[in-house]
Amino acid sequence: MVCSNALDALKPKAGHVSRLAVNDEESLDPTDWPAFQLQAHAMLDDMLGHIQTLRMRPVWQAVPDRVRQTFTEALPQQGTDLAQLHQRFLSDVVPYSVGNAHPGFMGWVQGGGTAVGMLAEMLAAGLNANVGGRDQIPLAVEKQILRWMVELFKFPATANGLFVTGTSIANLIAVLIARTARLGQVVREDGLTHNTRRLTAYTSAGAHVCVSQAMDLTGLGTHALRVIPVNAQCQIDTVLLHAAIKADQAAGFEPFLIVGSAGTVDVGAVDDLAALAAIAASENLWFHVDGAFGALGMLSPQVAPLLAGIERADSIAFDFHKWGQVPYDAGYILVRDGTHQLDTFAKSTTYLQRDARGMSAGSPWPCDLGPDLSRGFRALKTWFTIGTFGTEQLGRMITKTCELAQYLKSKIQQDSRLELLAPVSLSIVCFRYVAGPLETANQLNADILIALQESGVVAPSGTWIGPHFALRAAIMNHRSTAIDIDHLIQQVLNLGDEWREH
Repeated sequence: MVCSNALDALKPKAGHVSRLAVNDEESLDPTDWPAFQLQAHAMLDDMLGHIQTLRMRPVWQAVPDRVRQTFTEALPQQGTDLAQLHQRFLSDVVPYSVGNAHPGFMGWVQGGGTAVGMLAEMLAAGLNANVGGRDQIPLAVEKQILRWMVELFKFPATANGLFVTGTSIANLIAVLIARTARLGQVVREDGLTHNTRRLTAYTSAGAHVCVSQAMDLTGLGTHALRVIPVNAQCQIDTVLLHAAIKADQAAGFEPFLIVGSAGTVDVGAVDDLAALAAIAASENLWFHVDGAFGALGMLSPQVAPLLAGIERADSIAFDFHKWGQVPYDAGYILVRDGTHQLDTFAKSTTYLQRDARGMSAGSPWPCDLGPDLSRGFRALKTWFTIGTFGTEQLGRMITKTCELAQYLKSKIQQDSRLELLAPVSLSIVCFRYVAGPLETANQLNADILIALQESGVVAPSGTWIGPHFALRAAIMNHRSTAIDIDHLIQQVLNLGDEWREH
């Protein structure tokens, strides 16, 4: 038993003189807490006001040179008053972000965040928990999210999961797990140098580039990834996929992984996940789903049927910060059999020693499930978001974004000056203003895109669909309405018509 006055024994004795070179009573806490609290409340009020008035501001605006120059100053030796830095934030940072919180933002697949999530992020920062491991309730919060995801995706009790920065890292983790599951834990020690088995993986031409990057970073190499063409619905062609697997087997390769997409990066297509699951099962391959934004469509009764087969995946990667509207960043990897995840990442070191009691209890830890030892408390803002709104309201929000995409599709099809360039599966719409020869039309639509972004009213992005440059509207923000769709259509028509007149 610890002596009751043990802490008293550590206190300085009367007349004690510190021999430290600095004042050992100095900390980084405020010296005037009441004044600090007033400033803190002002900062909170300013951000709440910012969220309330988003529609009154530009979606995006170019950064003036004078503002950019203010962030090239030398390393400060002395501190600056917090209120002064806050004013710089308001004047030089807030107006010049990419604007994904704005209802008119349709540039990329990025969620808009919520005021609830912002407050939860503040609470997590105040707690400052490192959730890499050890016995603490923040890990119970993260495990609560795991239980919810197991329920949502109908995974077995053997499943495990992990918060990461985003789906790029989640996909990388999935490839590592699939590699270890195929080659055994020996690959962690020997690497691929002495391995003679030539592994191959498969994904569609519409898959995100991070799938190829994962093959690169795991040491398997991008040439080991077979990119399969897509069908008319922009899904992976399963006939060509099966043929590619058989051809590789005949050539002495060893297929080990299929990566399906639940919401492709360009057009938001959902692969036939049930068919992919069947192929993976018949060929004994790991089946991973890159569901960066589409996987959370399981929250919507209208979208969930499109994801049939996702429950058969060996692993799923997705982002709460997209359709889930959790503030950045909050990516997630869910693995059907958690023992494969432990086999891939768990390690034994003296400074990570585990005990049955005390702070080092609670093994296994999150650091046994991924590459990070130091981890932020991402689960808290996710827990607050799901807990505050519930799955029904979040599902309705996801349904709304898809309905807005269908509304945009109908507006495009009703006007001969516009052309739809890809099927609309979820909430991404690719289209163009029709204008003369292909090269002329491509340049015009590229110019229209920049003009739209610089207008500050609505901001899509651009991509290529075959030979056509497309305006790409990714409708992910819970704040977006039909008004924003109307603004987009009207601005595109105005800009295109102005070109025609000249």
